[in-house]
Amino acid sequence: MDNNTGQKKGIKTILILAVILLLPGFLYFILNKSGSNNYVSLPIFGKKEVPGTTHRKWGRDIPDTIYHTVPSVNFVNYDRKPVHLLDNDTTLSVVHLMYSRDASLSRTMIKRLDQIANRFIHNKKVKLYSITVDTAYDTPEVLAKYAKVYKPWTKSWFFVTDPAVDIFKFAKESLLQDAIVSNDKAKPFIIGSNYLLLDTKGRIRGIYDINVKTDIDRLEDEIKLLLVEEIRNHPATIEQKR
Repeated sequence: MDNNTGQKKGIKTILILAVILLLPGFLYFILNKSGSNNYVSLPIFGKKEVPGTTHRKWGRDIPDTIYHTVPSVNFVNYDRKPVHLLDNDTTLSVVHLMYSRDASLSRTMIKRLDQIANRFIHNKKVKLYSITVDTAYDTPEVLAKYAKVYKPWTKSWFFVTDPAVDIFKFAKESLLQDAIVSNDKAKPFIIGSNYLLLDTKGRIRGIYDINVKTDIDRLEDEIKLLLVEEIRNHPATIEQKR
């Protein structure tokens, strides 16, 4: 009985070791054959077109899709230096409309955005743009005085204007945001209450309403998520020494 018991224990031990050694390899084989990696991805806002063509990725043919994108626009910063919205394909952008004479919505949006600016102060891949719709009044000098308390020069934060830009057309057609002239002298403009998160291709990946308390936290979380997505889609290449 003792010999049989010992043999049975030995066989069980061998089987357990075999399972421990073989199971990871078996699972890896199955995942490579039939599995796929699923990542959380942010939506893409705006109209889209499907041209009927495809591209190949990870060995699969994927239908091409043309998404709504925000074009690159030249503005003037509060320090009179030129600023190019979406000037390269390596940075994320947080964009919103404002004007300095607005003591309510615009000021609240600036204060809340300052939280985001401070949280990403050391990350040069995240840029913030506060775009005035009051281009006649909000000169660079006015914006410099307005923005001084937030010290935007210490952050990747731009307060921009440009009378040459049709800001209302840009807001409606590109940012998909409301911006109209009002007959109310106390509030000469009506603007949208949203922040927009743009990816490196200029696509709108997030819309965050200042009136929703949790949206500022969501904006911070989704900036981080989009940073991870950009790293995953554009892994850094290591240049080998010759």
